[in-house]
Amino acid sequence: MVDNISPVQVWEALRSNPDARLVDVRTDAEWNFVGLADLSAAGQEPVLIPWQVYPAMQVNGAFTEQLRRAGLEPKHHLYFLCRSGVRSLAAAQAAQAEGFAFAYNIAGGFEGPPDGEGHRGTTAGWKAEGMPWRQR
Repeated sequence: MVDNISPVQVWEALRSNPDARLVDVRTDAEWNFVGLADLSAAGQEPVLIPWQVYPAMQVNGAFTEQLRRAGLEPKHHLYFLCRSGVRSLAAAQAAQAEGFAFAYNIAGGFEGPPDGEGHRGTTAGWKAEGMPWRQR
């Protein structure tokens, strides 16, 4: 079972737990055009590994292997981030199934659901909760 963790709690974990890592599972296009979590104040950079490969959006069959190649180990507390929290939940479940016991989903993702006018980033998620982020 993967727990949903608020962006504020994730930010606190990244700043206080040396084994905490943020794994952004969005696509290259999202990283380049939407933005990234800015973890510099926590002395970190997000780990960028897509759960689905753009543009066909097929699941990345090498995902858990890429976690290991990025230096991540079962001891790490991995906080998975996508746009809204759906892909990151699937990624966290896959990581848990491969032995990463401390895998969590970031509630609301980077941008959260659309608001009444169809815009993201205003009602929930990393950006809406005021967590640091930047354009690439």
